Parts: sequence; structure tokens; C-alpha cells
Amino acid sequence: MIEIHQLSKKYKGAEGFSVENLDLRVEDQEIFGLLGPNGAGKTTLISILSSLLRPTSGSFSINGLTFQENKNELKQLIGIVPQEYALYPTLTAFENLSYFGSMYGLQGNALRSLIGEHLEILGLTRFANKRLSTFSGGMKRRVNLIASILHSPKILFLDEPTVGVDVQSKNVIIDHLKQLNKEGATIIYTSHHLNEAENFCSRVAIIDKGKIITKGVPADLVSAQENAYNLEDVFLTITGKALRDHA
Repeated sequence: MIEIHQLSKKYKGAEGFSVENLDLRVEDQEIFGLLGPNGAGKTTLISILSSLLRPTSGSFSINGLTFQENKNELKQLIGIVPQEYALYPTLTAFENLSYFGSMYGLQGNALRSLIGEHLEILGLTRFANKRLSTFSGGMKRRVNLIASILHSPKILFLDEPTVGVDVQSKNVIIDHLKQLNKEGATIIYTSHHLNEAENFCSRVAIIDKGKIITKGVPADLVSAQENAYNLEDVFLTITGKALRDHA
């Protein structure tokens, strides 16, 4: 589904590369986790694959399509759930979703039906006509997710989709993502919740300083690392325990 070859990105004025000579292959219908410390390059990589950023060098393709030759077709294939809410706080949930759905060419009864279906699945039906500014963090996360999947994307990019939400919202979101995956969606997921990643992802890659340090099935990575009991142990052994605060 995704082929990445020697991909690099260096921001103007930066001392080093955010992503450097990265090679990666993601298979169709995988749930693939991109894990790493703050500033490791995860969001930059997702932004490039989502056609929001141009790479400095290297190439990638999604479902055989490239940004250079198939920009419009590529954008129709993907859905993006950003780390920050991409919603209008003064509009209702239904108004937000109607707007984003229309951007993908959806309209009329078909769009209203899709919105109603997803609101029901994610427990938001009775809040459909409430303004987003009145919603809790977990509710906004769920609307944020719906906005990205109304057009049934073949590949879904998730940047910290459950950050700052309660356990109930997190479980509903993860369950819905698993169902979308069963229905054919390939999922690329970043998170600092390593226990969640260990249980959710079919494979993961640990990225640090713009490079992939290791990748594989979570259980295999744990068993291969001496004295590791879970993915967090593997992560700390590989990336170290030093703080990664940055401004």
C-alpha cells in the first residue's frame, strides 16, 4: 500500500533532517504504528505522506500513485486525523461534518445518512446539533475522526488520535478503527500510548532522529529484546530514558 524510498525532509533554517533517508513498506490493510520520542519525525513523515509537505529528497507511492503524477487521485484515497482538532467550534457537529463531507463531493441524503450512521456508532447522535465549543475533549476527538472517514478512505493517517481523552472515548475510537480496518482500510497510527499501540498495531516502527531504529510485530520486538516485558521496555531501551523536551 505504501512504498517509501530514501525519503528525507530538512526544514528551512534547521540544523539537521527531521526525516533522513527513510525506507519503509506498509502492506494493504495493515495497522502500522509509527512510534518515537518528541521530535523524532513522526508528524513530519505523516505530513509528507498526506501530501501536506514536500520532501527534500526521496520518493513515495501510495497504492501505486505518486504525489508528482497523481496528486488529486492520491488525496481522494486518504483520510487524515490530525493531532490538533480540525473543526469549527462555532458550528454544530452536524454542520462541521456536512462541510467536510461536501469537500469530498458528498451531498444530499447520502451525506446525511453517512453522518447519522457515524454519529450513532460513536455515541454522538443526541449531540448532533450542539456547537463544538460545548463538547468535551473526547467528543471532539470522535467528531474529528468522523470528519476524516466520511469518504471511506483506503488509507487513514492518525496522529495521536486518542490523546487527552477518557478511557470510554478511547475504547470507542479504537473499536471503530478496528472495524474500519476489517472493512479494508489501511491505518497508519502514531501515539505515545505504547500499551495501546502494542495491542492495536499489527506492526510498528520505532523512529528516532528521523530514522527507523527497528520495526516488526510488537510481540516479536518484545521477545527479541533482553529483559523486555512490553513495548515500552523496548522503546526505552532503544531510544533511552533522557527527556526529549523541545521548543
